[in-house]
Amino acid sequence: MTDTIHGAESARLQQAEDGTAAWRDWGPYVSERAWGTVREDYSADGDAWEFFPHDHARSRAYRWNEDGMAAFCDLRQNWCLGLSLWNGTDPILKERMFGLTGPQGNHGEDVKEYWWYLDGTPTHSWNTWRYHYPQAAFPYEDLIETNANRGRLEPEYELVDTGVFDDGRYWVVTVDYAKAGPHDLLMRITVENAGPDTASLHVLPTLWYRNTWSWGYDVVKPELRWDGGTIVGTGPGGAVTLVGDGSPDPLFCENETNTGRLFGAADSPAYPKDGINDHVVSGAATVNPDRVGTKSALHYELALGPGETREILVRLTAPDAEPRAAADPGASGFGEGFEEVMRLRKAEADAFYAAIPGSPSDADEARVMRQAFAGLLWSKQYFHFNVSKWLDGDPAGPPPPSGRGIVRNGDWRHFDADDVILMPDPWEYPWFASWDLAFHCVTMAHIDPAFAKAQLVLLLREWYMHPDGQLPAYEWNFSDVNPPTHAWAALQVFLIDGGTDERFLARVLHKLLMNYTWWTNSKDADDDDLFEGGFMGLDNIAPLNRSTLSPSVGTLEQADATGWMAAYALDLLEIALRLARSDDVYEDIAVKFAEQFLRIAASANSSGMWDEDDAFFYDVLHLADGRDVPLKVRSLVGLVPVVASLAFDDPGIRTLPEFRTILRRYLDRHPELGAAFHARRFGGHATYLLALVSPERLTSVLKEVFDPAALLSDHGIRGVSAYHREHPFVVEVGGVEASVDYEPAESTSALFGGNSNWRGPVWFPLNALLIASLRQYDAHGETGVRIEDPLGSGTSLTPGQAAEDLAQRLIALFLPGPDGVRPSDARYPLLSADPRWRDNIFFYEYFDGDTGQGLGASHQTGWTAMVAHLILTRRRGR
Repeated sequence: MTDTIHGAESARLQQAEDGTAAWRDWGPYVSERAWGTVREDYSADGDAWEFFPHDHARSRAYRWNEDGMAAFCDLRQNWCLGLSLWNGTDPILKERMFGLTGPQGNHGEDVKEYWWYLDGTPTHSWNTWRYHYPQAAFPYEDLIETNANRGRLEPEYELVDTGVFDDGRYWVVTVDYAKAGPHDLLMRITVENAGPDTASLHVLPTLWYRNTWSWGYDVVKPELRWDGGTIVGTGPGGAVTLVGDGSPDPLFCENETNTGRLFGAADSPAYPKDGINDHVVSGAATVNPDRVGTKSALHYELALGPGETREILVRLTAPDAEPRAAADPGASGFGEGFEEVMRLRKAEADAFYAAIPGSPSDADEARVMRQAFAGLLWSKQYFHFNVSKWLDGDPAGPPPPSGRGIVRNGDWRHFDADDVILMPDPWEYPWFASWDLAFHCVTMAHIDPAFAKAQLVLLLREWYMHPDGQLPAYEWNFSDVNPPTHAWAALQVFLIDGGTDERFLARVLHKLLMNYTWWTNSKDADDDDLFEGGFMGLDNIAPLNRSTLSPSVGTLEQADATGWMAAYALDLLEIALRLARSDDVYEDIAVKFAEQFLRIAASANSSGMWDEDDAFFYDVLHLADGRDVPLKVRSLVGLVPVVASLAFDDPGIRTLPEFRTILRRYLDRHPELGAAFHARRFGGHATYLLALVSPERLTSVLKEVFDPAALLSDHGIRGVSAYHREHPFVVEVGGVEASVDYEPAESTSALFGGNSNWRGPVWFPLNALLIASLRQYDAHGETGVRIEDPLGSGTSLTPGQAAEDLAQRLIALFLPGPDGVRPSDARYPLLSADPRWRDNIFFYEYFDGDTGQGLGASHQTGWTAMVAHLILTRRRGR
């Protein structure tokens, strides 16, 4: 039995890959917010927040995808199973997470709830979700009004600030999911009264069909009906049945818009989407007495004393799916077999994570790693968006306003997504972002490399990638420009997976050749191997909005865009070198990208981006009047060139004679490009380093990086140097003064909506890339580079040792300090001191550059989940 437990999840992954069992068919692929998204925005001005606000969400059918709490669905989201709650005092059921829209928040959109993803496995055979629900009326208006009265210089007003958790007056709601088979899902809802008094809670496991029938297409409407104590569903994806233990009250309505409530229509459905809500909260006759519809719930009402706990058991099955394995317990119902499946799946999950190479023995680190993976797994979401249909409108609906394609995404008509995708998070970012996805996949590769590879390939498919080669950035503006990290991610995933899947590398390379060409054709205005890029995913890091600089003002050559392209060339070079070992056709491509890199490196080092006095790289603004203005902001922009480094050894290319010969000939003919090529020989062996920043310049740059008074914090590398705290950078452009100072926490700038800040906080993605690059310098052997870390300490480290120190600083954000408090949760003692809270970890979007306090999106499990990657690769190199 022990051997079976240890290999069970790996066996399920193999079955999912070879097609013998569809373990990935059902998963937590449901967002916690679909209202306020671009997909649901049919306004004339593109104001998605106002067009579909939270107040509409309970009453209005979604066009593209669903949302819900602790929810599961199938791969095409034909049906959803989620959780609804009512504490008896709220004006509405708690069916989805609440938060402020972008305009409502004093720092942009912000979720105002406390929930956590505590566990999960790649096949979703085991999953745990936890939510803390106040027993007092949820303070919707207080949160909106108080935040509206706060400015950008004030902290956000959070749910805990309202006092609703005082005296422990809240419910701890935990949902465990376990699969007895690919299409047999067990749901255990555990409710604990954390308060001092007896209290009541309504619990409603809810099953509904996504509305596919109201838009004018030839679609058969599905049905849910009550049949002998079971909810039976018939619709796309096959039949499903839902049964709950005990004697719940079955409630039914339609997943259709309450047009009467929202728009005053006289022909509103009798039992609309909010019918169950109105019935439970106010006793309205808005549920179908015939117990049939497209949305249903099993209604339980609990009364629990102080500290009392109660369980509710629910089971969803597809009766016509493949038979269960004979050895699998729990053939039916809620007896001992149900609990045995739960116990077994939890034990299998424990064994799976313990067996991951590099898995930590320290309990706190293991908890951080596992919850990081859990958050990433729960952030897999069904993403449905056909841009042509969105632009033109549906047959049954009014035509969208004219010119809406000008508002956004008008030139992305080919885009047609209908997939499960790794998202940054399920609430603030319930949509993919291309460079975020790259980091998600690297972490995911440690537990499910097949899925990580499929995600990277997916974004390169014809229905995502633009015909001109551009990758879609994110749904608010597919045409915006994110850093080109796809090739880097593909290499990392390839190596984590064992470095043998050359077919995957080849698939990625062939498409990325088109993307690289798009970059060179569209972002190198002067054909000088210096790149503009624009936004580059760093929001407000620059004094100017780099996406909207008018040509009448000038052009901006960007140190980060140029560094990214140099790194991109090296990534494609490495992919080609690896493929050339078994197919010499790829030697030509390797030569091409070696040449590309050397040209970019030479331009970057001689263009004025490098400031010899400051020993740092800066953007350069070429004004229309002929003047050049370096934008001397010491920030991550100037560190991206350090990322462009690749070390390889002689045995790796010894079998590639054409590559060696042509590269040597090229360097002989262009000696001015050789400064970025470094060779080291010892004992008949050689290592080679291609690096935009030479070892000599690297030493100078890293003085700024590892200076506590500059970029180094106790918790990682800051976005902007603390030097600018006392020395703001100011520039006048077109008669307008722009500036950058050091802002360690929330943004005071309204650039990009003001919902994130790169002017001082610690962000995981570039920290992780800098760590990887320092390891590359180390892999070249003795370069002579030594790093005083921290500056002024007298401690001299190699680049590799400095990388490990930096990794530990990032990991420690989530670990209890000597006082028992995690730096990322230090603002509220409740989060670290209370036994019901302290083991539940938030993975924030970014972190205060001085204190390490988590900021931005509180459930940004996407690239912040890279902490798991850092834990697993610590001291192991690349």
